[in-house]
Amino acid sequence: MTHDLARRDFLKGSAAIAGAAAAGAFSCVEIASAAPPIEVPTVDKLSIRVLVDSSFDLFFKPKQAGGVTIAAPPRSADYQKSLHNEWGLSLWLESEAKGAQRTLMLDYGYTPEVLLNNMALVGVDPAKLDALIVSHGHYDHFGGLNGFLDKFRDKLPADVKLYAGGEDNFCHRVSATPTKGQFNDFGTLDRRQLAAQRVTTVLCETPTVIAGHAFTTGKITRRSIERVLPQTWVEFGIKDRLGCNASHYLPAEMDGKIVPDEHIHEHATCFNVRDFGLVVISSCGHVGIVNSVKQAQEVSGIQKVHAIVGGFHLGPAPKDYLTEVVAEIKKLDPDVLIPMHCSGLNFVQEATAQMGDKVLVTTTGSRLSFGI
Repeated sequence: MTHDLARRDFLKGSAAIAGAAAAGAFSCVEIASAAPPIEVPTVDKLSIRVLVDSSFDLFFKPKQAGGVTIAAPPRSADYQKSLHNEWGLSLWLESEAKGAQRTLMLDYGYTPEVLLNNMALVGVDPAKLDALIVSHGHYDHFGGLNGFLDKFRDKLPADVKLYAGGEDNFCHRVSATPTKGQFNDFGTLDRRQLAAQRVTTVLCETPTVIAGHAFTTGKITRRSIERVLPQTWVEFGIKDRLGCNASHYLPAEMDGKIVPDEHIHEHATCFNVRDFGLVVISSCGHVGIVNSVKQAQEVSGIQKVHAIVGGFHLGPAPKDYLTEVVAEIKKLDPDVLIPMHCSGLNFVQEATAQMGDKVLVTTTGSRLSFGI
């Protein structure tokens, strides 16, 4: 699809959402309007603090490779307190450009209890936040958000924005059960609660610059050998102002249907680090980590990949598919590859076999530094 066609499709969708907003279907929604390619900012330094991930290694040793340093988590002075882990991901992003600092928060783990505990122990300051980002509509990435807002909303900017990949992020998710046609609830990112907290949601179906330092990929084109591996199902439609309005990107007959989740609006968060290149952060990568990186390259016009970071959702991948995907990642020639969350031990082993010491593992509480 050409940029002109993509732009026309987006404007059509934006009009549909704007109409729904006017009718009262949405609250506190903005539409990102930049069409690719975008003017990508450059930062001098970037750090990523892992607030929540699936494991904590008390004996984690600092690492350095490919211009990236990973520091060990801080140790609590109170022996009765420890960093907690859970299935989910939350990252604290701090960048510097020409002396100006920006702080972003990407995803919020599964529960507020774990998120708030870890934030306190690693010592991050919510008052420094410039913006919030959610990668996609899975509970293990937004479950801690409302609790975070309950505790810290008064410390955030009055006009704080939550950047979401698109309307699909607000769909109701369910998981299949052994009984055909029956599903277990997997939650919904609730725009009513966000509106009550005075948080404006920005739908970033196109690439979007955030706080003058980061950018998102927008909707990710499926262009590689990758496929969405089976996981959740998604219900399209809105009930009591909860759910997603799919009318602008899906046929009308899809309203109310429960179908396998294709993560239409999952997006990646990216930085261009001066003299190093792109840092692409994929919180789960359901749509494919290679697809995500290639989208970042396309919308930014920057080909050099410094680091690929985050969840790659290859834990459930069969061996032959995993081997093929890692080979495609290797072709991207990143300086480092940093798997987290749902990437899987099988991925770490295969990536290490193919890419050697370019593969760096982290732990909850560790701090990654780029551009220093």
